[in-house]
Amino acid sequence: MNTANTANTANTANTAKGARARARTEITAAIKEAARGQLAAEGAAKLSLRAVARELGMVSSALYRYFPSRDDLLTALIIDAYDSLGAAAEQAHQAVADATPLERWTTVCEAVRGWALAHPHEYALIYGSPVPGYSAPQTTVPAAARVGLLLIGIVRDAHEQGRLTGHALPAELRREAERMTADLAPDLPPETVTALVAAWAQLYGLVGFELFGQFNRVVEDREPFFRHAVVRLAHGVGLEP
Repeated sequence: MNTANTANTANTANTAKGARARARTEITAAIKEAARGQLAAEGAAKLSLRAVARELGMVSSALYRYFPSRDDLLTALIIDAYDSLGAAAEQAHQAVADATPLERWTTVCEAVRGWALAHPHEYALIYGSPVPGYSAPQTTVPAAARVGLLLIGIVRDAHEQGRLTGHALPAELRREAERMTADLAPDLPPETVTALVAAWAQLYGLVGFELFGQFNRVVEDREPFFRHAVVRLAHGVGLEP
């Protein structure tokens, strides 16, 4: 075979390979979109590969080539949700990168709330009730950590600038605080890391209460209430005006 024929054969093979990759990407995206629709209608516990396949007009065996099990599909949806939330928070933070640590903290928290209100079913997937029989693998951790790492970075900047106040830590909590600090942020004081973990939990509690209806007939003007609450969380961590 001459050089020209060899080149043509290689180009044809590359074109076919590229077309297959694009088709796989498009079908994978369609499967995820159909699954998100099922999450909205039925909840994560009732997610079914067979139902997704029927909606897309696929046979189940074809769908299994993309996601071998329900848990594989759930994991993909969870990672996508965490990444979408993380990207929203990071984008909002980038817009106020030169602001004070307290302003940056508040902006990130408001971005979390805004994303949750815009994506309630995906928020429920990652911060709602656990799915029976499903255990999230370690592959979800990097995406899940994005918002937390962003908040840690804001507090770290304040600490390096000497703008972080300290709070007393009960003696019985000291050992656990030091363990958390070693795992999460060794360059921050244990008092700060303990407050950060509490603030992280309370942030998602605030969002969850609003999203899942626990604030009904309790908090009506929720945006200023949320802003006030997350500023109080920031003060607890040591961020002051």
